[in-house]
Amino acid sequence: MADPAYGKLHLLPRPHMLRRMQAMWITPETSEDRVSQQIARDFALPQCLAEILVRRGFDTLGASSFLDPRLKDLSAPELLPGISEAVDRLNVALRRKEKIVLYGDYDVDGVASLALLWRILRGCGAEVECFLPLRAEEGYGLSEAGLNRCLEDHSPKLLIAVDCGTNSVKEISWLRDQGVDVLVLDHHEPSGTRPPAVAVVNPKLGKTFHYLCSAGVVFKLAHALLKLSPQPGVDLKDYLDLVALATVADMVPLVEENRILVRRGLRQMGSSRWLGLHALMEVSAVNGTPRGGDIGFRLGPRINASGRLGTAQESLRLLTTDDAAEARRIAASLENQNRERQTVERAVTAQAEAWVDGSFDAKQHASIVAGSRDWHQGVVGIVAARLMRRYHRPTIVVGFDDSGNGKGSGRSIEGFSLVEALGRCASLLERFGGHEMAAGVSLREERFADFRDAFEASARAASNAQMLTPRIRLDACVELHELGHEFLDAQERLEPFGLGNLQPSLWCRAVHPISPPRILKEKHFRLEFAHGRSRITAMFFNAAENPLPRPPWDIAFRLERNEFNGRNEPQIHVIAIRSAA
Repeated sequence: MADPAYGKLHLLPRPHMLRRMQAMWITPETSEDRVSQQIARDFALPQCLAEILVRRGFDTLGASSFLDPRLKDLSAPELLPGISEAVDRLNVALRRKEKIVLYGDYDVDGVASLALLWRILRGCGAEVECFLPLRAEEGYGLSEAGLNRCLEDHSPKLLIAVDCGTNSVKEISWLRDQGVDVLVLDHHEPSGTRPPAVAVVNPKLGKTFHYLCSAGVVFKLAHALLKLSPQPGVDLKDYLDLVALATVADMVPLVEENRILVRRGLRQMGSSRWLGLHALMEVSAVNGTPRGGDIGFRLGPRINASGRLGTAQESLRLLTTDDAAEARRIAASLENQNRERQTVERAVTAQAEAWVDGSFDAKQHASIVAGSRDWHQGVVGIVAARLMRRYHRPTIVVGFDDSGNGKGSGRSIEGFSLVEALGRCASLLERFGGHEMAAGVSLREERFADFRDAFEASARAASNAQMLTPRIRLDACVELHELGHEFLDAQERLEPFGLGNLQPSLWCRAVHPISPPRILKEKHFRLEFAHGRSRITAMFFNAAENPLPRPPWDIAFRLERNEFNGRNEPQIHVIAIRSAA
């Protein structure tokens, strides 16, 4: 990696750069007002959890709906812009028995959305097939190469672009010239002229449902379609597990209707009709009713693995097969691919961290942009997320192929819009798109150095010192003796956790470990704390590279249920430790 566009690569990080950036602890004021007291009393919650609900904007009525989300509270799907036109065109296709092709994306949302729509349209009697672009050869979305292969293989009369297409003006115009009608079901940010599709169903084009992922959009479309033409044997409740899978994995806000869909979908997943989900849960060691974390850290990565390292066709087949043996075979294959992905990811992360440690200065740089020909394009998004969390900067990581074509992925920090920053660098990019917190880019290698400078200038203009200082927002101060099964059960009523409904971040003052910390796998700390007769274990992941301060400590943490090896006990997952002094 001697190319000056990348800077010098240091194979080992310099020791003084290993320390994590010091985070500011933001603690709330305790306020036992009447509303929180009433919520605690009415819903049998610990007072601190009731206060968290009040700080998150809930009154007594809102807390009732939040704690008991119901499908009957879903809004009419017709409120979503473009949905009536899409339903009308679909009904024409169904009546005329037209060939329909679903053109999707290779991440969890794209694959699950295709499987969901494919199953529902098949239940309505449609002639429908799925198409996934090849990540390396055809790129993301409605690319020229992907569309040419799609039309050559399938010759559709109606093409439905799922999880892509909102900004594909040129490509959809070309499809129209080929005699192909297009529906767009998407949730990405619109960047300009609306494409000439029959309908563009995207919540970002309206006033409501901005939080939906593409699977949520597909669910709304299916709801509208089945309201007009109910189909025997097609019950939308059976498909909520696919919606939950996509919604959690795509990291969209788990608020309002997303919360309803995910809460009900997780319950459905425990008794899913789909053999592929059962097989995936088995290889992922997910038992019973999954939690949101099971999707984010176990199921989602395995579905993503095939698309990251090759083609996502296996993941799609897993969610569409009705053959138990095939489902088990594919799930085992995805498990192996996920292990391979982890190996590739670790190698690229180590190289990227070494480069950043040798090039990044927290006092001077407002962003991180790194790239190499040695980095697999399928893992750059994961690596960008790791760098963003470690250094607290908007981060873009790019992998270049042998011909100099680069594909990259970005992750952002609170308050900094990636898609807006990339818009200011658009002249240096082949393509870009995404959201405020996550985005993708395509660019040529010879423009990389200029792009890095332009993105840094954009980051400097759009950020300030406060934004670039990592912050730990804490929700409540508790005592160790409070952290028993009763508290854990009450906290689980606030699930599912995710963006827009973060798991409570708690803290304890001036605690002492009862024994020296154990180092696990040379990088994690296992600790044990006591308060009176109460004892609780704690894990502090990826912390062994930094020395711990002298006790007593203030500890910031999340409370989890430890079910490893048949256990069922509360356990602390430490976020940060500071000296109590």
